[in-house]
Amino acid sequence: MKLLLCASAGLCALAVPAVAGAQTTVDSVIVTARPDPEDPAVVAGARRDLSETPGAVSVIAAEAYEDRLALALDDMLRDAPGVFAQKKWGGDIRISIRGSGLGNANHNRGLLLAQDGLPLNEADGYGDSQIADPLITRYAEVYRGGNALRFGGALLGGAINMVTPTGETAPFDNRIRIDGGAFGLLREHAAMARQTGAWDVFAAATNQTGQGERSQSQQNIQFGSLNLGRSFGEDREVRLILNGGNIKQEIPGALTRVQFETDPKQASAGNVARDYARDLRSLRGSLRTRWRLNESAVVEAGAYVIWKELDHPIFQVIDQESRNYGLFARLDWQGEVAGLRADGYAGAWLREGDLDSHLYVNQQGARGALTSVSFQNAAARDIFAEGRLFVTDRLALVGGATWGAAERDYRSFAVPGQPMTFNLSTGKDFDWLAPRVGLLWEAPDGAQLFANLTRSVEPPNFGALSPSGAGFSPVEAQEAWTAEAGARGRRGALTWDVTLYRAELDKELLMFSVDNDHPASTFNADETVHQGLEAALDWRLATGWRLRQTYAWSDFRFDGDAQYGDNRLPIVPEHLYRAELRYDHPAGWFAAPSAEWVPEGPWVDFANTVRAPDYAIANLNLGWTAPRGVTVFLDIRNLTDEAYVSNVQPVTTASPASAVYWPGDGRSIFAGLTVEF
Repeated sequence: MKLLLCASAGLCALAVPAVAGAQTTVDSVIVTARPDPEDPAVVAGARRDLSETPGAVSVIAAEAYEDRLALALDDMLRDAPGVFAQKKWGGDIRISIRGSGLGNANHNRGLLLAQDGLPLNEADGYGDSQIADPLITRYAEVYRGGNALRFGGALLGGAINMVTPTGETAPFDNRIRIDGGAFGLLREHAAMARQTGAWDVFAAATNQTGQGERSQSQQNIQFGSLNLGRSFGEDREVRLILNGGNIKQEIPGALTRVQFETDPKQASAGNVARDYARDLRSLRGSLRTRWRLNESAVVEAGAYVIWKELDHPIFQVIDQESRNYGLFARLDWQGEVAGLRADGYAGAWLREGDLDSHLYVNQQGARGALTSVSFQNAAARDIFAEGRLFVTDRLALVGGATWGAAERDYRSFAVPGQPMTFNLSTGKDFDWLAPRVGLLWEAPDGAQLFANLTRSVEPPNFGALSPSGAGFSPVEAQEAWTAEAGARGRRGALTWDVTLYRAELDKELLMFSVDNDHPASTFNADETVHQGLEAALDWRLATGWRLRQTYAWSDFRFDGDAQYGDNRLPIVPEHLYRAELRYDHPAGWFAAPSAEWVPEGPWVDFANTVRAPDYAIANLNLGWTAPRGVTVFLDIRNLTDEAYVSNVQPVTTASPASAVYWPGDGRSIFAGLTVEF
């Protein structure tokens, strides 16, 4: 009942009257009014498609970040409302939506990361954002919370889908780009796009090297992409997409508070002594089709394969090889039901993956004696459907559900001379039903009000299950009911996207660090609450002037916990505000100062004894588009050279010896040159 009241109250509060206004370019906010002539057609089409969702969704166009430095997902998603994406080290970005994967020690959980609609996550839900290149992304779709149903999942955070360019949608024939600057950064990128008859092709490659501001932060990264398509008429095509990555990154480690305040550029002594690093090679391939059956129905289907090889010297040297593969199909339909306009979709996902893991003694980054051998196998199945029924010309009732099942199978073998190893064969199965209901109302000018109630379920991955000689740890699936209500649209010079949400969680999967030499431990909390506000507001102050703002209020807490009471959860600050004021001159140059403000740092422990420091960061972006397709930019970050903490590692109770602080980068200057022809 509390959830329904929250949805109703939020919808009333957000019922902003909207009238037709001037059309403007907005890179991160869904707008459903008349197509913007300044918006690329493919991006405008994505916004239009996502506007059918009765919930919080966004589109991030490549145009939003192509004239500044964008090395990873934190740069790409900077202006997406409701997305917490902050750098820890190198390309390791902590990404969370509505508190998803909140305490995860490393990488991603509780949020589907996808490329061209196909998951980058492993079959057990573990995700890795480092294998995504912002320069090989035409636009990104952000589905917050249960609004990611069309991907079949039922995760608290939703989904982020990065769409690669095609020979038709790329805004150039040939592109060469060079970025460089602080911390020894040098990135070279080349891309080409062609369309000949029924065929189109896009190919790109990126090479990146850098030393990093902190010691033990060297990087050497390569990305490649090929997108080959064949059209068979309007809305009918078959497409082959290949993506690969070779990533070598050192890990500087988290610091204690004293170490951070003394010298935030230093690395953890243990990381240096044992040469902590993460080297990853990956190759992903998919064959997919979109085929219009008739005026009412379109089918999308495909298959994918992902191969990864990991060499990861940390507390031990982790040597893993994984293979993931899957099939998907979805039918989109529009027509009438009982004389009323209706549309919907239904589909299925099948995913499987296996991982071979070997652990070795870390001898200054090299492999010593073998200490562990294990094999992990995971499978997932999702069957889903959602439909809209327009009870009036402006009001649609929305209903849907996903049925999911997951399997975890684990085998390990005793290693001679290693007393802590064991022979084990164990498994665990999960299944669930996650329903969804909602309302969507659209004004004549395209402004929208929406509300929905969605159930989410997240089964634990292998890391959370922590297999030992006794089998899997007794960790259960995380469950939640989330209510949200919001509004989006334009009114005159203003474009807005505002959502209120409240999620009531049971058995939330939380993690805390034991110490630097052991993996984090996962436990199920009793009851927790995640509630907040996600807001984006763009204001065209005058000709050439635009003020872009995003704000997130994140109130994540225990709810009467036996140990922690109503304490707040660590990691995400309660308030996060970003703003950019940009001026575009008719001569082609622009200036864009920006700021990021955390007025009160997040807690670093569940006991709520220590906070990270608050901070405010100022930046300046300058650029010029010259004739004949030449663009240059200057990106100056952290102008005041403030020492700040960009991320923390959660612990139960913090102490002066807790190495839980990840420093943000100091003052840095980067420049870029792009030539298109």
